[in-house]
Amino acid sequence: MTFEEVRELESRFLIPTYERLPVLAVRGEGCVLYDERGKGYVDFLGGIAVNALGYNHPEIVQALCDKSESLLHVSNLIYHRFQGQLAQKLARWTGLDRAFFANSGTEAVEGAMKLARAFARRRNSDGKQAEILAVENSFHGRTLGALSATWPVKYRAPFEPLVPGIRFVAANDAAALRKALTPEVAGFIVEPIQGEGGVVEMSTEFLKTGEELCRKHGALFICDEIQCGLGRTGRFFTFQKFGLKPDVVLIAKPLAAGLPLAAMVASESAAQAFSPGMHGTTFGGGPLQCRLALKVLEIIERPGFLQRVRETGDYFRQQLERLQSEVPVIREVRGDGLMLGIELKTSGKKVVGQMLDAGFLINCTHDTVLRFLPPLIIERKHVSSLVDALRPCLAGLAQTAVNSPQEVLQ
Repeated sequence: MTFEEVRELESRFLIPTYERLPVLAVRGEGCVLYDERGKGYVDFLGGIAVNALGYNHPEIVQALCDKSESLLHVSNLIYHRFQGQLAQKLARWTGLDRAFFANSGTEAVEGAMKLARAFARRRNSDGKQAEILAVENSFHGRTLGALSATWPVKYRAPFEPLVPGIRFVAANDAAALRKALTPEVAGFIVEPIQGEGGVVEMSTEFLKTGEELCRKHGALFICDEIQCGLGRTGRFFTFQKFGLKPDVVLIAKPLAAGLPLAAMVASESAAQAFSPGMHGTTFGGGPLQCRLALKVLEIIERPGFLQRVRETGDYFRQQLERLQSEVPVIREVRGDGLMLGIELKTSGKKVVGQMLDAGFLINCTHDTVLRFLPPLIIERKHVSSLVDALRPCLAGLAQTAVNSPQEVLQ
């Protein structure tokens, strides 16, 4: 089918929930995605942090095509060989004890919110400790519960009233957190780096204060590592940078190399709040997904892999900071490892299209933040090429802002 035929078909039969880029993807290799015309796009979005190992990774393909493994699905009423192995490895990586597998990040968030309330109910049967505290500017998902813990009004307003008992605290305001995290809070959920919110890193003081108060009040300290975890910042998980010990860690996106799989990993005491029948899933933790996830983790934990992510991320950030010194339209460069963003003084949406024409896939979030989530195997040559292509786009944006100052955001 041609691109025009595909677009027409979707326009007639899909519920219109996405504004797609004008690209018909047909294959990928390494860090490059190809369309039906053979044009390649160096992918600095990575399927929104999913394609951590790029496209067509030979070991993932080999695992996927292994003819000795024929199981695609068994119900969670039956054992299979891979779920326990994956849970063991994630427990070791997080320093926690037990895992629950779901299909998506938003389902992992839902599970964590339920676990927090169940954990609090075991401690205080009166039900008064039931609130979930989230952070302003956060994004935790689109199902009704996860959406209730998501900050931007544009996501929330069309679906109100939402789930009650969820409050927000200003990001990186430790004093406000001390007032907000009261004995009524059952769980505090936080992204160590906010992704959809514009690549905003939480401060050490803010995170440690949250952990301290959760311990004091018996609430669960929940780290949402769905976007920033699994090697994205050059560590297994971003919370490890701050020396934290969460009660629950949420994992998804790159876990199963592009197949739907998420995990909620919890401490022993927190996990005991669930018993058989209290929570479940039909597809979560299937044999194929778990088998691929084990291969993903095996690759990430090989000697030198995470060090290379850190080194490439440092180089990438240095190049963006140099670009900032050249182009005054950049307000700030931020992020860690290979989760980086540049906040502009004006909207960056037109830059996405310009970079697409130049052969690069990027993303604009929060209207003014160009977000970069490339495969973890990205190379310096790709980074240099991206920055070279980005320079004239931003220079033109800066010139437009000079000519039309009303477009510049204060």
